[in-house]
Amino acid sequence: MAEELVLDTAIRDWVLIPLSVVMVLIGVLRYFVSKLMRSPPSASPSPDPKTVKEGQVVVRARNLRTSSQFIPAKAFKARKLYYTDGERGLLHVPKEDAQKAQAAMFSDPNMAMDMMKKNLSMIVPQTLTFAWVNFFFSGFVAAKIPFPLTQRFRGMLQNGIDLSTVDVSYVSSRSWYFLNLFGLRGLFSLILGEENATDDAQKMMQMGGGMGFNPAMSLGAEKDSLDIIQHDWALPKMEHHAEEVLRKLLKK
Repeated sequence: MAEELVLDTAIRDWVLIPLSVVMVLIGVLRYFVSKLMRSPPSASPSPDPKTVKEGQVVVRARNLRTSSQFIPAKAFKARKLYYTDGERGLLHVPKEDAQKAQAAMFSDPNMAMDMMKKNLSMIVPQTLTFAWVNFFFSGFVAAKIPFPLTQRFRGMLQNGIDLSTVDVSYVSSRSWYFLNLFGLRGLFSLILGEENATDDAQKMMQMGGGMGFNPAMSLGAEKDSLDIIQHDWALPKMEHHAEEVLRKLLKK
């Protein structure tokens, strides 16, 4: 039987509220610091026609892949062959071009410096904030979720508390830090605007990338996706689907 705890109001006043306020202030401060560290905008060069063409090819191939069920098998096979056929397909990228594109991406020092600044503006505040939370607020039960949860949520909500008898709905101070870290996008959208919202989850996913459009990688990935797709024409099933919809409407 899980134990029911009575949380002291001092925990709310000296742990829960200060931790939430500090996370919001750090997010706003980090936004303005990253804005100051941003390189001045330079004159944008005209887009490379070859890059634009390859990007349009990727979009067209993706549309074919996602809408393949609306065309007959023969038509889909012909279009698939047009994109993926050996060395003549539009999605084929020679090895020399792939190596040149990758070298060109890392040859721009300004792009690499901007990427490093963005990563530093995210990593340094998070490291310092987590050390502060771990030092001053470690071991506190800060809040309680107002609905029951399963045991799978224990590791996420009770990080830093090694008590299996405590109900899963209680949230530790360390877990409250992570919930604020990944859940304040809506509040930052109201404060800073939708385009300026600080989304840590999205930044973490982009840490390894963010170097711009890579034609060779995009073309190769779309070619692999188009190769493995199995065509399933939806027209023969439309009568059965329409019959099911009509029966549901008549039952109502």
